[in-house]
Amino acid sequence: MDSDASPTALLTISTADATTMVASSSWTSQNAKTLDRTIGELLARTGGQTALTLDMHDIDSFDTFGAWQLARLTKELKTRGQALTIIGLEKRYDVLFDAVREASARADSIASKPRNEFFGLAAIGEAVTGWGKGFLLLLDMAGAVCAAAFRALLKPSSFRLTSAINQLDRVAWQAIPIILLITFLIGAIIAQQGFFHFRKFGADDYVVDMVGILVLREIGVLIVAIMVAGRSGSSYTAELGSMKMREEIDALRTMGFDPVDVLILPRIVALVIGLPLLTFLGSMSALYGSELVAWLYGGMSPEIYIARLKEAISLTHFKVGIIKAPFMAFVIGIVACTEGLKVGGSAESLGLRTTSSVVTAIFLVIVLDGLFAIFFASIGM
Repeated sequence: MDSDASPTALLTISTADATTMVASSSWTSQNAKTLDRTIGELLARTGGQTALTLDMHDIDSFDTFGAWQLARLTKELKTRGQALTIIGLEKRYDVLFDAVREASARADSIASKPRNEFFGLAAIGEAVTGWGKGFLLLLDMAGAVCAAAFRALLKPSSFRLTSAINQLDRVAWQAIPIILLITFLIGAIIAQQGFFHFRKFGADDYVVDMVGILVLREIGVLIVAIMVAGRSGSSYTAELGSMKMREEIDALRTMGFDPVDVLILPRIVALVIGLPLLTFLGSMSALYGSELVAWLYGGMSPEIYIARLKEAISLTHFKVGIIKAPFMAFVIGIVACTEGLKVGGSAESLGLRTTSSVVTAIFLVIVLDGLFAIFFASIGM
Protein backbone atom coordinates (compact mmCIF):
# COMPACT_ATOMS: atom_id res chain seq x y z
CA MET A 1 0.00 0.00 0.00
CA ASP A 2 1.42 3.39 -1.00
CA SER A 3 1.37 6.62 0.97
CA ASP A 4 -1.99 7.63 -0.52
CA ALA A 5 -3.81 4.72 1.09
CA SER A 6 -6.99 5.50 2.95
CA PRO A 7 -6.70 5.93 6.70
CA THR A 8 -9.36 3.28 7.25
CA ALA A 9 -7.05 0.75 5.63
CA LEU A 10 -4.52 1.20 8.44
CA LEU A 11 -6.51 1.96 11.59
CA THR A 12 -10.28 2.05 12.10
CA ILE A 13 -12.74 2.33 14.98
CA SER A 14 -14.95 -0.73 15.06
CA THR A 15 -17.36 0.10 17.92
CA ALA A 16 -19.90 2.85 18.39
CA ASP A 17 -18.38 4.01 21.67
CA ALA A 18 -14.91 4.28 20.03
CA THR A 19 -13.30 1.94 22.57
CA THR A 20 -12.05 -0.65 20.08
CA MET A 21 -9.68 0.03 17.18
CA VAL A 22 -8.65 -2.37 14.44
CA ALA A 23 -5.29 -2.11 12.68
CA SER A 24 -4.73 -3.56 9.22
CA SER A 25 -2.51 -3.47 6.14
CA SER A 26 1.15 -2.47 6.37
CA TRP A 27 2.45 -0.48 9.34
CA THR A 28 5.72 0.38 7.64
CA SER A 29 7.70 3.42 6.61
CA GLN A 30 6.10 3.27 3.13
CA ASN A 31 2.84 4.42 4.73
CA ALA A 32 4.53 6.92 7.07
CA LYS A 33 2.52 10.00 6.09
CA THR A 34 -0.85 8.23 6.16
CA LEU A 35 -0.15 6.36 9.38
CA ASP A 36 0.97 9.51 11.19
CA ARG A 37 -2.13 11.44 10.07
CA THR A 38 -4.47 8.54 10.95
CA ILE A 39 -3.13 8.17 14.49
CA GLY A 40 -3.48 11.92 15.04
CA GLU A 41 -7.11 11.88 13.89
CA LEU A 42 -8.00 8.90 16.06
CA LEU A 43 -6.36 10.42 19.11
CA ALA A 44 -8.63 13.42 18.66
CA ARG A 45 -11.73 11.18 18.43
CA THR A 46 -10.97 9.05 21.50
CA GLY A 47 -10.68 11.78 24.09
CA GLY A 48 -13.40 10.64 26.50
CA GLN A 49 -12.66 6.93 26.87
CA THR A 50 -10.56 5.61 29.74
CA ALA A 51 -9.99 2.07 28.40
CA LEU A 52 -9.18 1.31 24.75
CA THR A 53 -8.39 -1.86 22.82
CA LEU A 54 -6.27 -2.14 19.68
CA ASP A 55 -6.66 -5.30 17.57
CA MET A 56 -3.51 -6.03 15.52
CA HIS A 57 -4.63 -9.38 13.96
CA ASP A 58 -4.92 -7.98 10.42
CA ILE A 59 -1.40 -6.47 10.22
CA ASP A 60 0.38 -7.62 7.02
CA SER A 61 3.80 -6.16 7.76
CA PHE A 62 5.37 -4.26 10.63
CA ASP A 63 8.72 -2.45 10.77
CA THR A 64 10.57 -0.09 13.12
CA PHE A 65 8.54 2.92 12.01
CA GLY A 66 5.30 1.10 12.71
CA ALA A 67 6.60 0.03 16.11
CA TRP A 68 7.55 3.63 16.90
CA GLN A 69 4.07 4.86 15.92
CA LEU A 70 2.49 2.21 18.12
CA ALA A 71 4.75 3.25 21.02
CA ARG A 72 3.81 6.87 20.36
CA LEU A 73 0.10 5.99 20.47
CA THR A 74 0.55 4.10 23.75
CA LYS A 75 2.55 6.90 25.39
CA GLU A 76 0.15 9.69 24.39
CA LEU A 77 -2.87 7.76 25.62
CA LYS A 78 -1.08 7.05 28.90
CA THR A 79 -0.27 10.75 29.27
CA ARG A 80 -3.98 11.53 28.88
CA GLY A 81 -4.89 8.92 31.51
CA GLN A 82 -6.22 6.36 29.00
CA ALA A 83 -5.18 2.69 29.08
CA LEU A 84 -4.51 0.87 25.79
CA THR A 85 -4.67 -2.91 25.53
CA ILE A 86 -2.95 -4.38 22.46
CA ILE A 87 -4.16 -7.77 21.22
CA GLY A 88 -3.32 -9.94 18.20
CA LEU A 89 0.21 -8.66 17.61
CA GLU A 90 2.40 -11.50 16.35
CA LYS A 91 5.26 -12.53 18.57
CA ARG A 92 7.92 -11.58 16.02
CA TYR A 93 6.43 -8.08 15.88
CA ASP A 94 5.92 -7.98 19.63
CA VAL A 95 9.66 -8.33 20.22
CA LEU A 96 10.35 -5.39 17.89
CA PHE A 97 7.67 -3.29 19.57
CA ASP A 98 9.10 -3.95 23.05
CA ALA A 99 12.60 -2.97 21.90
CA VAL A 100 11.39 0.29 20.33
CA ARG A 101 9.29 1.16 23.38
CA GLU A 102 12.23 0.62 25.73
CA ALA A 103 14.51 2.72 23.52
CA SER A 104 11.92 5.51 23.46
CA ALA A 105 11.64 5.43 27.26
CA ARG A 106 15.43 5.66 27.63
CA ALA A 107 15.56 8.59 25.22
CA ASP A 108 12.91 10.44 27.23
CA SER A 109 14.88 9.96 30.44
CA ILE A 110 18.07 11.52 29.03
CA ALA A 111 18.33 15.22 29.87
CA SER A 112 18.67 17.41 26.84
CA LYS A 113 22.00 19.14 26.41
CA PRO A 114 22.28 22.79 25.42
CA ARG A 115 23.46 23.50 21.94
CA ASN A 116 27.15 24.28 21.68
CA GLU A 117 26.58 27.81 20.44
CA PHE A 118 24.50 28.55 23.56
CA PHE A 119 26.69 26.68 26.04
CA GLY A 120 28.38 29.86 27.25
CA LEU A 121 25.10 31.66 27.79
CA ALA A 122 23.69 28.64 29.62
CA ALA A 123 26.74 28.52 31.91
CA ILE A 124 26.43 32.24 32.66
CA GLY A 125 22.74 31.84 33.41
CA GLU A 126 23.36 28.90 35.75
CA ALA A 127 26.15 30.81 37.52
CA VAL A 128 23.98 33.91 38.02
CA THR A 129 21.15 31.74 39.32
CA GLY A 130 23.52 30.00 41.74
CA TRP A 131 24.87 33.34 42.99
CA GLY A 132 21.35 34.63 43.47
CA LYS A 133 20.33 31.58 45.50
CA GLY A 134 23.51 31.84 47.57
CA PHE A 135 22.87 35.53 48.27
CA LEU A 136 19.32 34.75 49.40
CA LEU A 137 20.66 32.08 51.76
CA LEU A 138 23.10 34.61 53.24
CA LEU A 139 20.26 37.10 53.74
CA ASP A 140 18.18 34.39 55.38
CA MET A 141 21.02 33.51 57.76
CA ALA A 142 21.61 37.19 58.56
CA GLY A 143 17.93 37.62 59.38
CA ALA A 144 17.93 34.50 61.57
CA VAL A 145 21.00 35.72 63.48
CA CYS A 146 19.50 39.19 64.00
CA ALA A 147 16.28 37.60 65.27
CA ALA A 148 18.28 35.40 67.65
CA ALA A 149 20.22 38.43 68.90
CA PHE A 150 16.94 40.28 69.51
CA ARG A 151 15.61 37.32 71.50
CA ALA A 152 18.82 37.25 73.54
CA LEU A 153 18.43 40.97 74.31
CA LEU A 154 14.86 40.42 75.50
CA LYS A 155 15.93 37.41 77.59
CA PRO A 156 19.68 37.67 78.41
CA SER A 157 19.65 34.39 80.34
CA SER A 158 19.00 32.52 77.09
CA PHE A 159 22.30 33.68 75.58
CA ARG A 160 25.03 31.04 75.84
CA LEU A 161 27.74 33.21 77.41
CA THR A 162 30.10 30.33 78.15
CA SER A 163 30.08 29.25 74.51
CA ALA A 164 30.68 32.84 73.35
CA ILE A 165 33.66 33.24 75.69
CA ASN A 166 35.13 29.93 74.52
CA GLN A 167 34.75 31.01 70.89
CA LEU A 168 36.26 34.42 71.69
CA ASP A 169 39.29 32.66 73.15
CA ARG A 170 39.69 30.63 69.96
CA VAL A 171 38.99 33.49 67.55
CA ALA A 172 40.91 36.31 69.25
CA TRP A 173 43.31 35.20 71.98
CA GLN A 174 44.75 32.16 70.20
CA ALA A 175 45.06 34.12 66.94
CA ILE A 176 47.15 36.95 68.39
CA PRO A 177 50.61 35.45 67.65
CA ILE A 178 49.99 34.79 63.96
CA ILE A 179 48.18 38.10 63.50
CA LEU A 180 51.08 40.04 65.08
CA LEU A 181 53.64 38.20 62.98
CA ILE A 182 51.90 38.65 59.65
CA THR A 183 50.98 42.31 60.17
CA PHE A 184 54.51 43.05 61.41
CA LEU A 185 55.93 41.63 58.19
CA ILE A 186 53.35 43.45 56.03
CA GLY A 187 54.18 46.79 57.68
CA ALA A 188 57.90 46.15 57.27
CA ILE A 189 57.55 45.23 53.59
CA ILE A 190 55.43 48.29 52.80
CA ALA A 191 57.95 50.56 54.52
CA GLN A 192 60.91 48.96 52.76
CA GLN A 193 59.31 49.32 49.36
CA GLY A 194 58.32 52.87 50.18
CA PHE A 195 61.85 53.90 51.12
CA PHE A 196 63.28 52.08 48.09
CA HIS A 197 61.09 54.00 45.62
CA PHE A 198 60.48 57.31 47.41
CA ARG A 199 64.22 57.79 47.92
CA LYS A 200 64.56 58.39 44.17
CA PHE A 201 62.51 61.57 44.62
CA GLY A 202 63.98 62.62 47.95
CA ALA A 203 60.65 61.98 49.68
CA ASP A 204 61.72 59.61 52.46
CA ASP A 205 59.58 61.40 55.04
CA TYR A 206 56.40 60.67 53.13
CA VAL A 207 56.91 56.93 53.62
CA VAL A 208 55.71 57.40 57.20
CA ASP A 209 52.57 59.18 55.96
CA MET A 210 51.85 56.40 53.49
CA VAL A 211 52.39 53.59 55.97
CA GLY A 212 50.41 55.24 58.76
CA ILE A 213 47.34 56.11 56.70
CA LEU A 214 47.39 52.86 54.70
CA VAL A 215 47.73 50.63 57.75
CA LEU A 216 45.14 52.36 59.92
CA ARG A 217 42.52 52.84 57.22
CA GLU A 218 42.89 49.82 54.93
CA ILE A 219 45.67 47.28 55.26
CA GLY A 220 45.39 46.62 58.98
CA VAL A 221 41.72 45.68 59.04
CA LEU A 222 41.77 44.03 55.62
CA ILE A 223 44.73 41.73 56.32
CA VAL A 224 43.32 40.75 59.71
CA ALA A 225 39.86 40.09 58.24
CA ILE A 226 41.31 37.90 55.48
CA MET A 227 43.34 35.92 57.98
CA VAL A 228 40.34 35.48 60.29
CA ALA A 229 38.25 34.32 57.32
CA GLY A 230 40.87 31.69 56.49
CA ARG A 231 41.48 30.66 60.08
CA SER A 232 38.22 31.01 62.01
CA GLY A 233 35.74 31.07 59.11
CA SER A 234 36.98 27.74 57.76
CA SER A 235 36.90 26.32 61.28
CA TYR A 236 33.26 27.36 61.74
CA THR A 237 32.29 25.77 58.43
CA ALA A 238 34.08 22.52 59.20
CA GLU A 239 32.59 22.30 62.70
CA LEU A 240 29.00 22.95 61.64
CA GLY A 241 29.42 20.74 58.57
CA SER A 242 30.68 17.83 60.69
CA MET A 243 27.79 18.28 63.11
CA LYS A 244 25.35 18.26 60.21
CA MET A 245 26.91 15.10 58.79
CA ARG A 246 26.54 13.38 62.18
CA GLU A 247 22.94 14.68 62.42
CA GLU A 248 23.71 16.55 65.64
CA ILE A 249 21.96 19.66 64.32
CA ASP A 250 18.84 17.62 63.61
CA ALA A 251 19.07 16.25 67.14
CA LEU A 252 19.10 19.80 68.53
CA ARG A 253 15.94 20.62 66.60
CA THR A 254 14.33 17.40 67.85
CA MET A 255 15.08 18.44 71.45
CA GLY A 256 13.47 21.83 70.83
CA PHE A 257 16.63 23.94 70.51
CA ASP A 258 17.23 26.41 67.71
CA PRO A 259 20.69 25.79 66.16
CA VAL A 260 21.01 29.50 65.46
CA ASP A 261 20.67 30.32 69.17
CA VAL A 262 22.86 27.46 70.36
CA LEU A 263 25.61 27.25 67.73
CA ILE A 264 25.68 30.24 65.42
CA LEU A 265 24.94 33.33 67.54
CA PRO A 266 27.80 32.75 70.06
CA ARG A 267 30.26 32.25 67.20
CA ILE A 268 29.25 35.44 65.39
CA VAL A 269 29.26 37.48 68.62
CA ALA A 270 32.80 36.23 69.28
CA LEU A 271 33.86 37.30 65.79
CA VAL A 272 32.25 40.73 66.09
CA ILE A 273 34.05 41.35 69.38
CA GLY A 274 37.34 39.71 68.48
CA LEU A 275 38.02 41.16 65.04
CA PRO A 276 38.19 44.85 66.15
CA LEU A 277 40.62 43.85 68.94
CA LEU A 278 42.78 41.92 66.48
CA THR A 279 42.62 44.84 64.06
CA PHE A 280 43.96 47.20 66.72
CA LEU A 281 46.80 44.86 67.66
CA GLY A 282 47.58 44.13 64.01
CA SER A 283 47.72 47.81 63.10
CA MET A 284 50.08 48.55 66.00
CA SER A 285 52.28 45.60 64.98
CA ALA A 286 52.40 46.81 61.36
CA LEU A 287 53.37 50.33 62.47
CA TYR A 288 56.09 48.89 64.70
CA GLY A 289 57.40 46.80 61.81
CA SER A 290 57.53 49.84 59.56
CA GLU A 291 59.29 51.81 62.32
CA LEU A 292 61.95 49.13 62.62
CA VAL A 293 62.56 49.18 58.85
CA ALA A 294 62.64 52.99 58.86
CA TRP A 295 65.34 52.87 61.52
CA LEU A 296 67.48 50.04 60.12
CA TYR A 297 66.93 50.52 56.38
CA GLY A 298 65.81 54.13 55.96
CA GLY A 299 68.15 55.72 58.49
CA MET A 300 65.24 57.42 60.29
CA SER A 301 65.47 57.45 64.08
CA PRO A 302 62.44 56.20 66.10
CA GLU A 303 61.91 59.70 67.54
CA ILE A 304 61.66 61.26 64.08
CA TYR A 305 59.41 58.41 62.89
CA ILE A 306 56.98 58.88 65.79
CA ALA A 307 56.94 62.65 65.37
CA ARG A 308 56.25 62.33 61.67
CA LEU A 309 53.57 59.71 62.33
CA LYS A 310 51.77 62.05 64.75
CA GLU A 311 51.63 64.72 62.04
CA ALA A 312 50.48 62.30 59.32
CA ILE A 313 47.64 60.47 61.03
CA SER A 314 44.64 61.47 63.10
CA LEU A 315 41.99 59.79 65.18
CA THR A 316 39.76 59.75 62.09
CA HIS A 317 42.06 57.32 60.28
CA PHE A 318 41.98 54.99 63.28
CA LYS A 319 38.18 55.17 63.54
CA VAL A 320 37.74 54.34 59.84
CA GLY A 321 39.60 51.06 60.25
CA ILE A 322 37.94 50.07 63.51
CA ILE A 323 34.42 50.85 62.25
CA LYS A 324 34.88 48.43 59.36
CA ALA A 325 35.97 45.54 61.58
CA PRO A 326 32.60 44.50 63.16
CA PHE A 327 30.84 44.54 59.80
CA MET A 328 33.56 42.41 58.22
CA ALA A 329 33.35 40.02 61.17
CA PHE A 330 29.59 39.73 60.74
CA VAL A 331 29.98 38.93 57.04
CA ILE A 332 32.66 36.31 57.72
CA GLY A 333 30.50 34.64 60.36
CA ILE A 334 27.36 34.60 58.22
CA VAL A 335 29.19 33.09 55.23
CA ALA A 336 30.99 30.49 57.35
CA CYS A 337 27.84 29.32 59.15
CA THR A 338 25.74 29.29 55.98
CA GLU A 339 28.27 27.15 54.15
CA GLY A 340 28.54 24.84 57.14
CA LEU A 341 24.82 24.16 57.13
CA LYS A 342 24.95 23.41 53.39
CA VAL A 343 27.32 20.46 53.86
CA GLY A 344 25.94 17.17 52.55
CA GLY A 345 26.65 13.67 53.74
CA SER A 346 30.14 13.17 52.31
CA ALA A 347 33.67 14.26 53.14
CA GLU A 348 33.96 15.74 49.65
CA SER A 349 31.02 18.03 50.35
CA LEU A 350 32.67 19.18 53.60
CA GLY A 351 35.88 20.04 51.77
CA LEU A 352 34.09 21.89 48.99
CA ARG A 353 31.98 23.92 51.42
CA THR A 354 35.01 24.83 53.52
CA THR A 355 36.84 26.06 50.44
CA SER A 356 33.76 27.95 49.27
CA SER A 357 33.42 29.53 52.71
CA VAL A 358 36.94 30.97 52.69
CA VAL A 359 36.78 32.18 49.09
CA THR A 360 33.34 33.76 49.45
CA ALA A 361 34.20 35.42 52.77
CA ILE A 362 37.43 36.94 51.42
CA PHE A 363 35.62 38.17 48.29
CA LEU A 364 32.83 39.80 50.30
CA VAL A 365 35.28 41.33 52.76
CA ILE A 366 37.16 43.01 49.90
CA VAL A 367 33.90 44.20 48.33
CA LEU A 368 32.75 45.55 51.69
CA ASP A 369 36.06 47.35 52.16
CA GLY A 370 35.61 49.03 48.78
CA LEU A 371 32.07 50.10 49.65
CA PHE A 372 33.26 51.54 52.96
CA ALA A 373 36.07 53.41 51.17
CA ILE A 374 33.51 55.06 48.87
CA PHE A 375 31.20 55.82 51.81
CA PHE A 376 33.91 57.40 54.00
CA ALA A 377 35.22 59.42 51.06
CA SER A 378 31.72 60.76 50.39
CA ILE A 379 31.27 61.96 54.00
CA GLY A 380 34.79 63.38 54.20
CA MET A 381 36.42 60.88 56.58
